[in-house]
Amino acid sequence: MEISAAEFKARCLKLMDEIARTRKSIVITKRGRPVAKLVAVEPEARRPLFGCMAGTVTFEGDILSPLDVEWEAEAETEPNLYPRKRRGRRRG
Repeated sequence: MEISAAEFKARCLKLMDEIARTRKSIVITKRGRPVAKLVAVEPEARRPLFGCMAGTVTFEGDILSPLDVEWEAEAETEPNLYPRKRRGRRRG
């Protein structure tokens, strides 16, 4: 199907919908010479959901066993991160 540039400009959105529906291309002409071709986009193939994360996880060892490091909170040596502010006398 061929269409002039002026007619394409006037009916652009309707023609794009028609091409998407019928999957046929349109050649756009200017002064009788073809200048562009409007074609439907091929749908992208969907990747299967099952297995899409394969190979993205690495095994770093046992994450459930206790560590050999003693926590400061358990050893009661944790520094006081939020000390109370001392209230001084008001001078006035």
